[in-house]
Amino acid sequence: MKHIMVVFIIFALVSTFGCSGMSRTEQKTLSGAGIGAGGGAVLGAVTGGSPVVGAVVGGGVGAVTGYILGESDN
Repeated sequence: MKHIMVVFIIFALVSTFGCSGMSRTEQKTLSGAGIGAGGGAVLGAVTGGSPVVGAVVGGGVGAVTGYILGESDN
């Protein structure tokens, strides 16, 4: 669990600083993927499932949601 949180924090920092040249939709897609992956990993670990599967599913759902929200702003 501690390893997952460290990876999530590093990913969040990298994605925050790497968004300067991206469009609003790209930023929201990446943010959604990061938040979804982190949430999915934590949820997977807490429920006794696989944190990796939770991160993959959560990241996918978060990316799609972020993309849709980014496009709705345009």
